Amino acid sequence: MSNKLRVTLCQMAVTKDKQANIQKAVSMIGDASKRGSGLAILPECFNCPYGTKYFDEYSENLQAGNQTYDAMSACAKENNIWIIAGSVPEKCDGKLYNSSMTFGPDGELKNVHRKVHLFRINTDTVKFDEGEVLTGGTTANVVSMSDTVKFGVGICFDIRYPQLAYQLSSQGTSFLVYPGAFNMVTGPPHWKLAAQSRAVDNQQFVLLCSPARDTGAEYIAYGHSLVVDPMGNVLAEADETETHVDCEIDFDQIPDVRKKLPILKGLRDDLYSQTWV
Repeated sequence: MSNKLRVTLCQMAVTKDKQANIQKAVSMIGDASKRGSGLAILPECFNCPYGTKYFDEYSENLQAGNQTYDAMSACAKENNIWIIAGSVPEKCDGKLYNSSMTFGPDGELKNVHRKVHLFRINTDTVKFDEGEVLTGGTTANVVSMSDTVKFGVGICFDIRYPQLAYQLSSQGTSFLVYPGAFNMVTGPPHWKLAAQSRAVDNQQFVLLCSPARDTGAEYIAYGHSLVVDPMGNVLAEADETETHVDCEIDFDQIPDVRKKLPILKGLRDDLYSQTWV
């Protein structure tokens, strides 16, 4: 595999029509493939509105024979592209999760990340608690694209926990991906800052993919999907509208940054623990 990878962030508008959402995702991924991208990323809750009252209704088992799974698997294979399928409500053993599927170009499911840190906010304008209906995940696994390129996935609120990012990074990742739906309270001050922080902490690329902003929705997403390099520079950023972001990332930048600024070699495990449980 080349040391460069063209990625596409699909900042799609999400409606209450599940099938239409899935079809739009498939269309945007197909277009990304035609533009030469090897990886397409969808936003958090791309097949349903973001809201605790919707999760059970839109949930699926993440296996063949289910609507979203089958569409993403077929899309990956038909377009010969990696897909990080944002997140969808997953139902498993009577529990609900906010889960992200990763499919390889062969259409096979490579990984499922269940959102570990459930979102809670209690402000004058936004009140939300995923824990009312969702169960948190318990794993932090990485995906290998090749012998030299691995990545890790978190979902939205997961980005606020550097321990999780470090756990993924310590397994040899070159980039971290966070499908997310920050709102209009937390988005402006924290969205870009969180991405840059995790990139600088771990000296690798960080990619965030949001739904487009719908001011008529019950939960209004911030938008601004973006790609950040290992030095914290924003390489590409969307506005709030339905759009896509194409960006080429060069993995040769990672060892160069780590050589010039050896942050990770200075970790003091004798003084503090970086272990994530």
